[in-house]
Amino acid sequence: MSRPILVVDLEATCWDDRETTVHDMDIIEFGCVIAEDNGKILDHFGTLVRPTLNPLLSGFCTQLTTITQKDVDSAPPYPDACRLIDEWLDGREKGLIWGSWGGYDRNQLLAEQSRHAIAPKFLSCPHVNLKKLWSKSLGLRPMGMRRAIEHSGFTVDGTFHRGIDDARNISKLVPAINRDLINAAVLQSRTKL
Repeated sequence: MSRPILVVDLEATCWDDRETTVHDMDIIEFGCVIAEDNGKILDHFGTLVRPTLNPLLSGFCTQLTTITQKDVDSAPPYPDACRLIDEWLDGREKGLIWGSWGGYDRNQLLAEQSRHAIAPKFLSCPHVNLKKLWSKSLGLRPMGMRRAIEHSGFTVDGTFHRGIDDARNISKLVPAINRDLINAAVLQSRTKL
């Protein structure tokens, strides 16, 4: 059996009226799912995160994610959220690969690591871009997660743009990804570490 994949989806502070980069944004939700090659979810974990760089959510952000100011005000700060994820993984990050739908999640985590001098332990595991690998496996142009789910004949379960729900939905796409492409991406990721 192949190694499970830790599917990670983040939500972050966002605005509709200004340009932003990962350095301007704060993670406000971690969604994590450990999935087998067949898409079966073995375990899941999610936590909201209190933003510090931009502590007040924009109306656009709340509308997009359904995460409210009250939600993040009572959430743990980023360093504590990292510890919660590490406790949930309880050493299972050893031997895991992790993936996200595109490169944003990895880039946001690297920015947060730089800002807070801490990251979940899984960040040191090989990362694979599931969006790129799914598209390449099917001979399609890359597309957003929602469109990929619908293209595959699935429905988007839960709330779109909520980390834990998006991570669960992305796990549905894992079975269509060629495992040889995943293995090649893992090898390439290791050469970058």
